[in-house]
Amino acid sequence: MKTLAFTILFLASGKGCFSQLSYADSLTKERRKNEAEFLSKVLNEEERKIHPEICFFPIDTNFIITADFIKETGPAFVMPMNRERTVYYRKAGYLLFKINDTLCKLNTYQNLELAGKKEYKNYYFVPFKDATTGFFTYGAGKYLDCYFSKKAKKVKLDFNTSYHPYCAYSDRYSCPIVPKENRIDVSVTAGECYVSHD
Repeated sequence: MKTLAFTILFLASGKGCFSQLSYADSLTKERRKNEAEFLSKVLNEEERKIHPEICFFPIDTNFIITADFIKETGPAFVMPMNRERTVYYRKAGYLLFKINDTLCKLNTYQNLELAGKKEYKNYYFVPFKDATTGFFTYGAGKYLDCYFSKKAKKVKLDFNTSYHPYCAYSDRYSCPIVPKENRIDVSVTAGECYVSHD
């Protein structure tokens, strides 16, 4: 999990160019910081030769979206992983939103081990695939980290912060497999893109 810990300065399109530039500057700075840490701490020397940098789509505020959150708590289950590892999750609900007038639905999940920790009280995991998957993004999908209250009815999604699992860059990691119900039929050209080096 990679968390983009920055304050979004873009509040509304009505705030004008200054707010949009401030948001873009903040996100660009955070991307550079996270990329440096990822390359130095997550990948080893051989992996850095294959993936010397992270690819990003241009920042697009059209992919900052307000979604409806419908609470629908499910039972604990073992999330499928690309490599053998047992991690328990629970469905917390689902998000409904539109991208280019297309209605989309994505389930949100809680990692039950993290859910008991204060700093992850309001953290929700949203893995997804979209029309770019396997073409401009990693074939196994991408992740989005969300933070909101359990009582929330509206949730802000910023797909500019969506990212690939570690296993997109290294076979040393075990990553959650995107559930089949979390596929949306639109192109999310935001967040990390992917260049295959196979």
